[in-house]
Amino acid sequence: ELGSPVKCTQFEYDKSVFDSTIITEWDLICDRQQLANIAQSCTMFGILVGNMVFSMMADRIGRKIPLMIAVVVQSVTGLLSTFSPWFELFVLCKFVAAIATGGTMLISFVLLMEVVGIEWRSTLSVLFHIPFLLGHLLIPLIAYYTRGWRIFLMTVSLPPILLLSYYWVIPESPRWLLAVGRIKSARNVLKTAAKRNSIHEDKVIAAIESHSNQRGKEVELDKKFSKTYNLLDICRTPNMRIRSICIAVNWFVCGICFFGLAQYVGRLEGDIFINVAVSAACELPGILVVLYLISRVSRLKILIGANVTSGVSLLLLMFISNKTAQVVLATIGLSAMSISFPTIYLYTGELFPTVVRNIGFGLCSVSARIGSIIAPFIATMGYYGASIPPLCFGIGPLIGAGLCLLLPETMDCKLPETIEEAENFRKGKTDIALEVVT
Repeated sequence: ELGSPVKCTQFEYDKSVFDSTIITEWDLICDRQQLANIAQSCTMFGILVGNMVFSMMADRIGRKIPLMIAVVVQSVTGLLSTFSPWFELFVLCKFVAAIATGGTMLISFVLLMEVVGIEWRSTLSVLFHIPFLLGHLLIPLIAYYTRGWRIFLMTVSLPPILLLSYYWVIPESPRWLLAVGRIKSARNVLKTAAKRNSIHEDKVIAAIESHSNQRGKEVELDKKFSKTYNLLDICRTPNMRIRSICIAVNWFVCGICFFGLAQYVGRLEGDIFINVAVSAACELPGILVVLYLISRVSRLKILIGANVTSGVSLLLLMFISNKTAQVVLATIGLSAMSISFPTIYLYTGELFPTVVRNIGFGLCSVSARIGSIIAPFIATMGYYGASIPPLCFGIGPLIGAGLCLLLPETMDCKLPETIEEAENFRKGKTDIALEVVT
């Protein structure tokens, strides 16, 4: 019929860069174009599911065993995806692998925070992101030498098997062991750590007794508070409601921009391997900037500065035609996001009161994952207009920066314990005693 669209039936692909991709394998173009984005979004959704599933598992049976389970599932399903004859099976394998990835990300961070001293927690919470960035940096190198999606996936799926050696290397979290009453096991773990750090065994015993006494008091508080709070309590009071919305939006912006820009840079003109490598390499300075500033400059100043830098650089992409300049601006935007992410993570822990802190983190984590699920679709909207992706990515950080003006500064402030204390938390200081956290 005249004027009716005709479905594509024969395809010829440019294989000058890659020998094969999932797009060429299953013809994910024309009316099937969005299936590639759906596959990526399913991966991000899998990480979200993994965060929830493995967080519950880790609280019930410990950190170590769920971590090992996640490593096995991640490796097995990653390898299975390389042999998948159907797109649907490929997406399923990637989804399950992503669930396991969400588990390894979550548990490894929690375990790290639980086995280091308080004086190192802020530093290591930032340094924790560096291996992720190094992995990002290796991706273009591996892709350059493999050139085919199956061998690429096999190459990145095999190394996690080495993490099974952690079963004999890392201990169970002594904090979790103490929390569930396994005092003897916790004592053995701490004695080993004390021996390696040349600390006398008597100090370990004294520390365990002190913790047990404190834990007894906390249990009484738990009986009073822990079962009475839920997600609605975060939004029940006016100040907490506004702040929760503002911080959740900032997490959403970080999720959509960080993961979306990583894909968008690879779609810009120029050598895809160099583009991705440069963008990954520039994330590292962002982490180092946070590491330097976090104890010197207020959280909100860092967050606002990073968001404005990212937003302005991305909006400028709409007016720049030079390909090299486009890569530079996109890389600046991504680098700024690598400053925002660890900062917002630390700030969130300081803003929400103790009684709903985990709930607050859960809300914000979901916001970030929703952003990362949407990100692939925005990154590919350049097909409909070259200015659409930078416009969408650029507006988000500026909105986030504006919302930061409604948030209170938390640097050097006593952490709020109750909803009432958080509600009275003022910009720059609190109604409760201001106290330097040491």
